[in-house]
Amino acid sequence: MWCGGGTHRHKTLMRDPGLSEAIQAVGGVSELARRIGISQPSVSNWDKIPAERVLAVEAATGVARVRLRPDLYREQQAEVDEIDLARAQEYALISSLLARAPDAALLARLSRLGGDASPLGIAHMALGEAASRADVTKVEREYFNLFIGLGRGELLPYASYYLTGFLNERPLARLRDDLAQFGVERVEGNYEPEDHAATLCEIMAAFAGGRFPAGEGAERRLFEKHMAPWIGRFFADLERAQAGDFYRAVGALGRVFIEIESEAFALPD
Repeated sequence: MWCGGGTHRHKTLMRDPGLSEAIQAVGGVSELARRIGISQPSVSNWDKIPAERVLAVEAATGVARVRLRPDLYREQQAEVDEIDLARAQEYALISSLLARAPDAALLARLSRLGGDASPLGIAHMALGEAASRADVTKVEREYFNLFIGLGRGELLPYASYYLTGFLNERPLARLRDDLAQFGVERVEGNYEPEDHAATLCEIMAAFAGGRFPAGEGAERRLFEKHMAPWIGRFFADLERAQAGDFYRAVGALGRVFIEIESEAFALPD
């Protein structure tokens, strides 16, 4: 996860309604922490959901961001274009599925996905169908085989690997330079390199949704410089991965969405 800086607080915390609703939706603090990939004490110390965690909590709980942090998103929805909000949701969904295997609750929500006859709508329906027949344990094993493995997974979802054949190379250094200029910082406890596909999609979700107020052209620069040269190939590889089943549908969704994004960014301003 990515954000600005923060400080530790030691006090009795009164949870606001949005945080309470998120906790209730998943059955407790520990479950919410597990779903978004942070420690239980971190969530226990919240009095409200931090701005940098809203999209992750929305994806993990199904509670709309407007209910989680109305102080941030009521005003923002009036300012952010409806298409950009839809793009933010798409990026956030893809990010959450690449960051960790979905649990039963998320699979149940995905199984209700529908769509129209457009390529993206068809990809949504295929993901919904894959989720409806998926087994949590099998999906967790599939995720392990694809992205972790014994030694390494079938796929390495990092820009450096796709562009150079090695991890932690020049593409990662260039990305870190740009993220510093955008004011995007690593959250304490997140040890994944910044060029992981899930992280890049998360940052794009924040840009599209207006959660990271970056300078003009930052979103296009991130996409064209750090995603377009490789991430489409990654999603195509995921779509036909040997260890894949549920995640082939994730690959298809990612590939179609990135194709749409590439076409949109190619249009003149």
